[in-house]
Amino acid sequence: MLEANQTRTRSQQWFERAQQSLVEGVNSPSRGATVYTAGPIVLERGRGSHVWDADGNRYIDFMMSFGALIQGHAHPTLVKTVSEAMAEGSHFAAATSAEVEAAERFRRMVPSAEVVRFTNTGSEATMLVLRLARAHTRRRKFLKFEGHYHGWYDPYLLNAHSHTPEQLGPVENPARIPDSDGIPPSTFDDVVLAPWNDGAALERVMRQHGHELAAVITEPIMANMGCILPRAGYFERLRELTQDCGCLLIFDEVVTGFRYAPGGCQEYYGVQPDLSTFGKALGAGFPVGAVAGPRSILERMRWSENMVLHYGTFNGHRLTMKVVAANLDLLSAENVYRKLHAVGNAAIAGLREVFRRRQVKAIVQGFGPMFQIYFTARDAIRDYRDYCQYVDTKLYSGFVHRLLDRGIYMTPSNGLHWIISTAHSDADVQALVEAADQACSGLL
Repeated sequence: MLEANQTRTRSQQWFERAQQSLVEGVNSPSRGATVYTAGPIVLERGRGSHVWDADGNRYIDFMMSFGALIQGHAHPTLVKTVSEAMAEGSHFAAATSAEVEAAERFRRMVPSAEVVRFTNTGSEATMLVLRLARAHTRRRKFLKFEGHYHGWYDPYLLNAHSHTPEQLGPVENPARIPDSDGIPPSTFDDVVLAPWNDGAALERVMRQHGHELAAVITEPIMANMGCILPRAGYFERLRELTQDCGCLLIFDEVVTGFRYAPGGCQEYYGVQPDLSTFGKALGAGFPVGAVAGPRSILERMRWSENMVLHYGTFNGHRLTMKVVAANLDLLSAENVYRKLHAVGNAAIAGLREVFRRRQVKAIVQGFGPMFQIYFTARDAIRDYRDYCQYVDTKLYSGFVHRLLDRGIYMTPSNGLHWIISTAHSDADVQALVEAADQACSGLL
């Protein structure tokens, strides 16, 4: 918890200095004053579950680089791996044994991965997976769900951020709201937009468009609106409908991969997609993405006259591949996922008890290593439209700013999520619950 004589003066100074060289003083708007009302907290170092800012204030980190730091900060094994790899040469843009070892471990953990292709980011992975799906099916259109985020590639940037309910249009024909300027309207001609987690809407859309779809892409858990879980049976029916229509089912596991189970949500829910994308937790803090699936589809990248082109100087970056292999070894150890779920479920239970006792209208949604708090009178938030209509995102931001003052590091953006890493402990959970209890005082 911050003491009375501690301030964030140096963070403010760094942010003012950053304005001279960086747009908004940051390299992504989720880090700047758009989210942090007094300006960002400038972090300088991290270890385990803790981070320290430029003023020396210590926080328990529950953001964990938006989920990338599955092993926490500066895990000793990964520090050693990076040091040794750097001493031998970080990158060659050539074939290496490191990428083979990383791929072998990946295939052992992900049930749908006959082969894998590494990219540099999750966004690159989702770009590639759409190109592969179109080449394989010889179809152009794809189905994207409201509220799902698949990176900042032009065709995906429809309805990926919250808007007022009046802007959304009818469920049967959602308004198409671009998430960025600079994208020609024709870019979205091949995008079919649909509500998510709505069985009747899914049946209707697939009857109308299924025959012309190359793919349906979905997050297994809607992670761009916090943490919204799929309804029972939804993915099983989606799997059946895509097979009936001859289109591919793509699981975007950039957020969920290697988090809920060794093979991600596809293993946890027992539904095997045709193609999958991964990122974040895969690299344990290093930039990486991956596309995985059957050889029959990924082999389309094999060099030929009609190949699916995928270049990249930094693909299979040697140092990153060393980290990936070491990280997957750590995640393969006994009881890792049992602990992740146990610590996360304890945090969820503790927060729910605080809100119940304080009589605050809030729910904690999710399970195990990822969850989100929604200030709402609803029993659950089921989809994008629920989030836009019923969640008090301003109250959430105020609540998290109070937590920041009490030594809990988290983004005030309600559309993201709380992350549990292997470094988090029962003591961290207890500190979170106590801080949340204090932050509720006078909140409403």
